[in-house]
Amino acid sequence: MNMAKIMVVDDDEEFTTLYQKYLTMAGFEAIAENHSSMAMEVANSAQPDLFVLDLMMPEPDGFKLCRMLREDPIFKRTPIIIITALDNTDSRVVAIGAGANGFLRKPFHVSDLTEKVKDFLR
Repeated sequence: MNMAKIMVVDDDEEFTTLYQKYLTMAGFEAIAENHSSMAMEVANSAQPDLFVLDLMMPEPDGFKLCRMLREDPIFKRTPIIIITALDNTDSRVVAIGAGANGFLRKPFHVSDLTEKVKDFLR
């Protein structure tokens, strides 16, 4: 059985390192990208099975990147989990509207992330 590939895009290297470590420990192949401007290029070469995107990033932000992924025929149906420190219903509504499948609010326990990833890959 192939390991599912999870691509994490967050401009904070501490977070991507942490996510990468935990996702790897949970049995996934984790790919981290700290520059959202490079995310589409990396996604096209890596072909991940699921994306974890931070909302608050330099251009393109998580909303825009989510829409860009949804416009790409290859990633039209690939699950996307949005992670944000924003605590408001609007960002959740916009994220879902942009095509996200799930939403996690910082701070969260990494087990919440791995559980959500497993749910979407089932």
